[in-house]
Amino acid sequence: MHKTTLIASDPVTHHVKRFRFKRPADFDYQVGDATELALDMEGWRDEKRPFTMTSGPGDSALEFTIKGYPAHDGVTTRLHGLKAGDTVLIDAPFKTFRDEGKGVFIAGGAGITPFLAILRDLDGKGRLTGYHLIFANSRARDIICREELEAMSGLTVTHVLSQEHQPGMRHGHVDAELIRSVVDDLDQRFYLCGPPPMMDAVQTALSDLGVEADAVDLSD
Repeated sequence: MHKTTLIASDPVTHHVKRFRFKRPADFDYQVGDATELALDMEGWRDEKRPFTMTSGPGDSALEFTIKGYPAHDGVTTRLHGLKAGDTVLIDAPFKTFRDEGKGVFIAGGAGITPFLAILRDLDGKGRLTGYHLIFANSRARDIICREELEAMSGLTVTHVLSQEHQPGMRHGHVDAELIRSVVDDLDQRFYLCGPPPMMDAVQTALSDLGVEADAVDLSD
């Protein structure tokens, strides 16, 4: 485990914060990797939780984009209470997703975080043309990094809201009908991350649409 110090945190949405930590000298990782993080507090050091780095391997700081759950006195709630100078413990990095070629990213809520580093890396290389993001949330105010994602050159973004209607956004859930209506070519890769019930439903929808299971990437 590495002990590292919080440099700063700032709000991304009403329930999500971006955290920047000092990067340990020997902490090397790839785009799409995650680590397990624990609070450096008595009684919490064994409570490790997985979070994907939303920074890139060449960045000097480690960035995480983390949703808080204030209804629960858990790790994320306490993370959201950290101040600059506080310390946390992080484990060795491990693989979640890799860019396997042009395709459709389907994310639900905080499930966007494993994709952020990949999308940022592709955007920086000018290689996002042909990629599509279907991003499901409850309300527009819940959309993580909305302006950044919509500004990425070449990326097609489809927002899906389950609890409100907004101009230019789909209403409902990511089901077979919605996927068929926004994806012209089903013979491509699909990257999927979100709450387990959503993931199960989307995998069923893709199967019903004839998408082979080996064309669907889930986190390792």
